[in-house]
Amino acid sequence: MPLLNVESLQLSIADTQVCQSLSFEVEAGQRWAMLGRNGIGKSTLLHTIAGLRNNSKLHSHGSIELAGENIERLKTQHIAQQVGILFQQQEDAFNNTVLETALIGRHPYLHPWQWESEEDQKKARQALEQMSLAEMAQRTTNTLSGGERQRLALATLLTQTPKLILLDEPTNHLDIHHQIRVLDLLSEWALKEERALIMTLHDVNLALRYCDHAVLLFGKGETIAGSAKDVLTRENLERLYMHPLNKLDGEWGQAYLPR
Repeated sequence: MPLLNVESLQLSIADTQVCQSLSFEVEAGQRWAMLGRNGIGKSTLLHTIAGLRNNSKLHSHGSIELAGENIERLKTQHIAQQVGILFQQQEDAFNNTVLETALIGRHPYLHPWQWESEEDQKKARQALEQMSLAEMAQRTTNTLSGGERQRLALATLLTQTPKLILLDEPTNHLDIHHQIRVLDLLSEWALKEERALIMTLHDVNLALRYCDHAVLLFGKGETIAGSAKDVLTRENLERLYMHPLNKLDGEWGQAYLPR
């Protein structure tokens, strides 16, 4: 049974038709890229998959299933145990410490007024270590740089341990070193732990490097979904971004550069 099944999804918001009849399945261990021009609806689609969009503000048809269950019938807490999402921008309502923020990832598993256990603390500290933030555990979030705050958001997701992670521009604010280190870690985590990733990206070459499947959003509801080998072709990408590309092949793999 797939972790996620999107079936004949029609989705629009305001005057933007995001997808007309989008169907794809996400299996454990897969890493999906979601690509498209600015304003095409990538974030809207990602948030809809996570069950976060108010249907009164959307025109939508079709179905989204998590592990065989329609997401509309699932309780919010159950969805939060299965799905984690990284937003493009991080906002802190309170000036918590880094460790306290990472521990938010354990909230879907707690009863009202229940405190985090030693095991919860251990998961959070391990996630901070993975994101090179362990020494900052007692710092407050208002002292962090944009890149450090982004890595903290990712550490919170790792603390949550969902089966499906949705990442909206995960490389925001990250330098090249941290972009590669973070995506290496997430990719390895998905493969070894039988989890799955879906991430919106602007860098086609990161999609080629880390993703084995892709969804392309062309606008006016047109989409393509499938294996990266079949979907991330020069022809499709030139049409997607409306710009000519040069394809480079080498021992590192393939890459595309704008002409």
